[in-house]
Amino acid sequence: MTGNNEALKIGCQTFTWEMLGERWTGGPDDLLRSIAAGGYRGIEITDTMIGRYAARPDEFGAALEEHGLELAAFACATHSGFTQREAIDEDLDTTARWIEFMGRFPGAPVSLGSATLVSDGPREAAFEVAAEIYNRAAALGMAAGVPVAIHPSSHHRTLLFDRDDYDRLFALLDPDTVGWVPDTGHMLRGGLDLLDTLQRYRSLIRYVHLKDVDERGDWVMLGAGTCDVSAVIELAAGAPRFNGWIVVEEESGMAAADPADAVRKNRETLSRMGYRATGDPE
Repeated sequence: MTGNNEALKIGCQTFTWEMLGERWTGGPDDLLRSIAAGGYRGIEITDTMIGRYAARPDEFGAALEEHGLELAAFACATHSGFTQREAIDEDLDTTARWIEFMGRFPGAPVSLGSATLVSDGPREAAFEVAAEIYNRAAALGMAAGVPVAIHPSSHHRTLLFDRDDYDRLFALLDPDTVGWVPDTGHMLRGGLDLLDTLQRYRSLIRYVHLKDVDERGDWVMLGAGTCDVSAVIELAAGAPRFNGWIVVEEESGMAAADPADAVRKNRETLSRMGYRATGDPE
């Protein structure tokens, strides 16, 4: 892998801590401190981890500034998995609230979680519901000046696992409004040809989730698996609507043992590859 002397906007995703469940007893300010100390310039926080700032975007903006961070993106999900027709209005109401919150942070997108099957039923109908929600949510975001993107995953019962799933859903999306957050780890776990899929849907890319898996699909630290980090970054950097953010996320056993140390080491890995964050010393 080769490096790149161009500075990137390198952020960190808070799911690394969220995956701890009840073992995590901290709050959003602890996340800001750890992520800033790890050498990152931005944070992507989730609806689960925003805590006391959920209705206080101005206060959250001040806290970000205090720690020298920018808000790269905000990730949210719903209990319906974006696939239940009877929950469409509820899902859109939830998304609209976070779009309003993100109006405080110009240019930072709302990332909607992967469409997930939470009940039995025909898969084709679930694709149609997910596309309707994503399209309508993106239209709400466009009206408010807030980008909206989707983040497919490879978790249990996801509707978006392999390339056929991606092709089926993306064909139903409005390419002028709906963005995509490719997650390298989830894509590799789903058996996708990483670079071919990124190239095929390059025009949808808004920012990137960067993480790694081994040949069995198990989570590993960045650089220890099969992800061609340099090729991913090079391809994303040329995408027409890429906003410049590479957001690093970690779900390996090392993250479960010590999230702050794990994300710091991933940042060091990027530095060794030659990638520096905007604001780093020359």
